[in-house]
Amino acid sequence: MEILHHPVLGELPDAERITIDFEGRKIEARPGQTVAFALMANGIVALGRSRKLRQARGVYCASGRCCSCFMTIDGHEHVRACVTRVRAGMKIRQNTGDPQVGRDLDED
Repeated sequence: MEILHHPVLGELPDAERITIDFEGRKIEARPGQTVAFALMANGIVALGRSRKLRQARGVYCASGRCCSCFMTIDGHEHVRACVTRVRAGMKIRQNTGDPQVGRDLDED
């Protein structure tokens, strides 16, 4: 699910890859990609579940305006994955509920 050949730009150069952790699974990403699109390039489109109906959520606006792509990234809950760039070793989890307000990030 990655554009490797662009109709105007042609072939994309083979870029270096970094490794990120999604739900305990190691996946590869390109530096500069957002978290959401790195996951999509690896076939992961369900980024979380809706709180009320528990339905799959994914990228909707891709510009940080909605809340469909909220994820827990490096212990920070409800981070917009569509505008957050990947970093090597990043730990990404699906949100499973409301954020714990006042929680110390060192507790994990």
